[in-house]
Amino acid sequence: MTEDDYSELLEFERSDRYDARQKAALLYTSMLVWNPSGVDEALWARLREQFSEEEIVELGSFVCLTFGQQRVIKTWGVGHGELLADTTGGLASA
Repeated sequence: MTEDDYSELLEFERSDRYDARQKAALLYTSMLVWNPSGVDEALWARLREQFSEEEIVELGSFVCLTFGQQRVIKTWGVGHGELLADTTGGLASA
């Protein structure tokens, strides 16, 4: 993503910057994180137009894993670079 993509992220549904596949994925992500009961038949249909069943499961799993990791990091109060600071495990190369 570019910096401009981020500037329209919160308004992704109205943005011309994102295609139908990206918008479906972003809406699914938003519902998984903020409103799980909002994943209705219309969203399932929209997802199935853009993704295979395997891709929907993979996307949902990735969102849940990433969101869960972020919640743990916030709960623990871990700052950037603090976890594994004395190791190179799990850290991107400099």
